[in-house]
Amino acid sequence: MSIRSKKDLAVILGRLKGFSEPSWELEQYATPSEIAADWLWQAALKGDLAGKVILDAASGPGILGVGALLMGAQKVFFVDKSKEAMDICRENYASIEGDYEIGSGEFIVGNISIFDSEIDTVLENPPFGTKEKHVDKLFLEKAFEVSMVVWSMHKTVTKVFVEAICKDHDFTITDRFDYLFPIKAAFKWHEKPVKNVEVSLWRMEKKVL
Repeated sequence: MSIRSKKDLAVILGRLKGFSEPSWELEQYATPSEIAADWLWQAALKGDLAGKVILDAASGPGILGVGALLMGAQKVFFVDKSKEAMDICRENYASIEGDYEIGSGEFIVGNISIFDSEIDTVLENPPFGTKEKHVDKLFLEKAFEVSMVVWSMHKTVTKVFVEAICKDHDFTITDRFDYLFPIKAAFKWHEKPVKNVEVSLWRMEKKVL
Protein backbone atom coordinates (compact mmCIF):
# COMPACT_ATOMS: atom_id res chain seq x y z
CA MET A 1 0.00 0.00 0.00
CA SER A 2 1.16 3.54 -0.69
CA ILE A 3 0.07 7.04 0.26
CA ARG A 4 -1.60 8.62 -2.77
CA SER A 5 -2.86 11.91 -1.33
CA LYS A 6 -2.77 14.19 1.69
CA LYS A 7 -6.32 13.05 2.46
CA ASP A 8 -5.18 9.40 2.51
CA LEU A 9 -2.42 10.34 4.92
CA ALA A 10 -4.82 12.20 7.23
CA VAL A 11 -7.17 9.21 7.32
CA ILE A 12 -4.38 6.81 8.28
CA LEU A 13 -2.97 9.15 10.92
CA GLY A 14 -6.47 9.64 12.31
CA ARG A 15 -6.63 5.93 13.12
CA LEU A 16 -3.56 6.03 15.34
CA LYS A 17 -3.97 5.96 19.10
CA GLY A 18 -3.69 9.24 21.00
CA PHE A 19 -2.76 9.97 24.61
CA SER A 20 -4.66 7.67 26.96
CA GLU A 21 -4.34 9.99 29.97
CA PRO A 22 -2.81 13.31 28.85
CA SER A 23 -0.53 15.05 31.32
CA TRP A 24 -1.28 18.66 32.20
CA GLU A 25 2.29 19.22 33.39
CA LEU A 26 3.76 17.98 30.09
CA GLU A 27 1.21 19.90 27.99
CA GLN A 28 0.25 16.74 26.14
CA TYR A 29 -2.07 17.87 23.38
CA ALA A 30 -2.21 15.54 20.39
CA THR A 31 -1.52 17.01 16.96
CA PRO A 32 -4.75 16.68 14.92
CA SER A 33 -4.40 14.30 11.98
CA GLU A 34 -5.39 16.97 9.43
CA ILE A 35 -2.70 19.36 10.66
CA ALA A 36 -0.12 16.57 10.86
CA ALA A 37 -0.95 15.45 7.31
CA ASP A 38 -0.61 18.97 5.90
CA TRP A 39 2.64 19.46 7.82
CA LEU A 40 4.12 16.20 6.51
CA TRP A 41 2.89 16.81 2.98
CA GLN A 42 4.62 20.21 2.92
CA ALA A 43 7.80 18.66 4.35
CA ALA A 44 7.72 15.94 1.71
CA LEU A 45 7.36 18.51 -1.06
CA LYS A 46 10.48 20.22 0.29
CA GLY A 47 12.41 16.92 0.10
CA ASP A 48 12.81 16.75 3.87
CA LEU A 49 11.34 13.27 4.48
CA ALA A 50 11.98 10.63 1.80
CA GLY A 51 15.18 8.73 2.50
CA LYS A 52 15.98 10.92 5.50
CA VAL A 53 16.79 10.23 9.13
CA ILE A 54 14.26 12.09 11.26
CA LEU A 55 13.95 13.19 14.88
CA ASP A 56 10.39 13.34 16.20
CA ALA A 57 11.03 15.40 19.33
CA ALA A 58 8.37 15.38 22.06
CA SER A 59 6.89 12.62 19.94
CA GLY A 60 3.98 11.72 22.20
CA PRO A 61 2.05 8.93 20.44
CA GLY A 62 4.26 9.45 17.38
CA ILE A 63 1.86 10.83 14.79
CA LEU A 64 4.55 12.96 13.10
CA GLY A 65 7.24 10.29 13.09
CA VAL A 66 4.89 7.56 11.92
CA GLY A 67 3.64 9.88 9.22
CA ALA A 68 7.22 10.63 8.15
CA LEU A 69 7.86 6.90 7.79
CA LEU A 70 4.73 6.57 5.68
CA MET A 71 6.15 9.34 3.48
CA GLY A 72 9.39 7.44 2.93
CA ALA A 73 11.69 8.38 5.81
CA GLN A 74 14.58 5.94 6.26
CA LYS A 75 14.55 6.06 10.08
CA VAL A 76 12.82 7.99 12.85
CA PHE A 77 14.08 8.60 16.36
CA PHE A 78 11.04 9.00 18.63
CA VAL A 79 11.98 10.92 21.80
CA ASP A 80 9.61 11.68 24.68
CA LYS A 81 10.04 11.87 28.44
CA SER A 82 6.75 10.03 29.04
CA LYS A 83 7.03 6.24 29.13
CA GLU A 84 3.24 5.95 28.77
CA ALA A 85 3.28 8.05 25.60
CA MET A 86 6.20 6.05 24.21
CA ASP A 87 4.35 2.78 24.81
CA ILE A 88 1.51 4.13 22.65
CA CYS A 89 4.05 5.32 20.08
CA ARG A 90 5.43 1.78 19.81
CA GLU A 91 1.90 0.45 19.34
CA ASN A 92 1.23 2.95 16.57
CA TYR A 93 4.45 2.04 14.80
CA ALA A 94 3.61 -1.66 15.04
CA SER A 95 0.08 -1.05 13.77
CA ILE A 96 1.29 0.21 10.38
CA GLU A 97 4.42 -1.91 10.06
CA GLY A 98 2.48 -4.84 8.66
CA ASP A 99 0.55 -2.90 6.02
CA TYR A 100 3.27 -0.60 4.72
CA GLU A 101 6.93 -0.94 3.86
CA ILE A 102 8.37 1.57 6.29
CA GLY A 103 11.75 2.47 7.68
CA SER A 104 12.97 1.73 11.18
CA GLY A 105 11.99 3.37 14.43
CA GLU A 106 14.11 3.92 17.53
CA PHE A 107 12.23 4.74 20.74
CA ILE A 108 13.94 6.82 23.43
CA VAL A 109 12.34 7.69 26.77
CA GLY A 110 13.97 10.72 28.33
CA ASN A 111 14.48 14.46 28.23
CA ILE A 112 15.27 15.91 24.82
CA SER A 113 18.67 17.02 26.18
CA ILE A 114 19.94 13.42 26.09
CA PHE A 115 19.59 13.14 22.32
CA ASP A 116 22.95 13.53 20.55
CA SER A 117 22.68 11.88 17.12
CA GLU A 118 23.04 13.94 13.95
CA ILE A 119 19.97 13.65 11.77
CA ASP A 120 18.59 15.16 8.56
CA THR A 121 15.31 16.69 9.70
CA VAL A 122 13.67 17.58 13.00
CA LEU A 123 9.90 17.47 13.37
CA GLU A 124 8.66 18.83 16.68
CA ASN A 125 5.50 20.05 18.31
CA PRO A 126 7.04 20.83 21.71
CA PRO A 127 5.20 22.04 24.80
CA PHE A 128 4.22 25.68 24.32
CA GLY A 129 6.01 26.68 27.52
CA THR A 130 2.80 27.55 29.33
CA LYS A 131 3.46 25.21 32.28
CA GLU A 132 7.28 24.93 32.16
CA LYS A 133 8.77 28.27 31.21
CA HIS A 134 11.23 28.30 28.29
CA VAL A 135 10.83 24.57 27.54
CA ASP A 136 10.09 25.47 23.91
CA LYS A 137 13.47 27.23 23.77
CA LEU A 138 15.23 24.05 24.92
CA PHE A 139 13.63 22.05 22.11
CA LEU A 140 14.63 24.57 19.47
CA GLU A 141 18.21 24.76 20.73
CA LYS A 142 18.56 20.99 20.61
CA ALA A 143 16.99 20.89 17.12
CA PHE A 144 19.46 23.49 15.86
CA GLU A 145 22.30 21.47 17.36
CA VAL A 146 21.54 18.15 15.65
CA SER A 147 20.10 19.10 12.24
CA MET A 148 20.29 21.52 9.34
CA VAL A 149 16.51 21.48 8.78
CA VAL A 150 13.94 22.03 11.52
CA TRP A 151 10.13 22.01 11.39
CA SER A 152 8.73 23.31 14.67
CA MET A 153 5.26 24.36 15.80
CA HIS A 154 4.65 27.13 18.34
CA LYS A 155 1.97 29.59 19.32
CA THR A 156 1.72 32.30 16.68
CA VAL A 157 2.10 35.00 19.36
CA THR A 158 5.68 33.79 19.92
CA LYS A 159 6.67 34.88 16.40
CA VAL A 160 9.26 37.40 17.64
CA PHE A 161 10.88 34.79 19.89
CA VAL A 162 11.11 32.22 17.06
CA GLU A 163 12.61 34.76 14.67
CA ALA A 164 15.15 35.89 17.26
CA ILE A 165 16.35 32.41 18.24
CA CYS A 166 16.69 31.46 14.57
CA LYS A 167 18.90 34.47 13.99
CA ASP A 168 20.99 33.68 17.07
CA HIS A 169 21.71 30.17 15.74
CA ASP A 170 22.31 31.18 12.11
CA PHE A 171 19.09 29.61 10.84
CA THR A 172 16.83 31.10 8.19
CA ILE A 173 13.05 30.82 8.23
CA THR A 174 12.08 29.55 4.78
CA ASP A 175 8.37 28.89 5.30
CA ARG A 176 5.56 29.47 7.79
CA PHE A 177 2.15 27.81 7.90
CA ASP A 178 -0.65 28.99 10.20
CA TYR A 179 -3.32 26.79 11.78
CA LEU A 180 -6.09 26.83 14.34
CA PHE A 181 -5.07 24.09 16.76
CA PRO A 182 -8.12 22.60 18.51
CA ILE A 183 -7.41 21.63 22.10
CA LYS A 184 -10.16 19.36 23.35
CA ALA A 185 -11.24 19.54 26.99
CA ALA A 186 -9.19 16.94 28.84
CA PHE A 187 -9.19 18.31 32.38
CA LYS A 188 -11.99 19.27 34.75
CA TRP A 189 -11.10 22.98 34.76
CA HIS A 190 -11.50 23.29 30.99
CA GLU A 191 -14.60 25.42 30.45
CA LYS A 192 -15.16 24.74 26.74
CA PRO A 193 -15.32 21.40 24.90
CA VAL A 194 -12.77 22.73 22.39
CA LYS A 195 -10.48 25.74 22.50
CA ASN A 196 -8.83 26.85 19.26
CA VAL A 197 -5.30 28.15 19.64
CA GLU A 198 -3.53 30.06 16.86
CA VAL A 199 -0.32 28.23 16.06
CA SER A 200 2.33 28.50 13.39
CA LEU A 201 4.60 25.91 11.87
CA TRP A 202 8.04 27.20 10.96
CA ARG A 203 10.52 25.57 8.60
CA MET A 204 14.04 26.69 9.49
CA GLU A 205 17.24 25.90 7.64
CA LYS A 206 20.86 26.38 8.66
CA LYS A 207 22.66 29.13 6.75
CA VAL A 208 25.47 27.75 4.61
CA LEU A 209 28.48 30.07 4.52
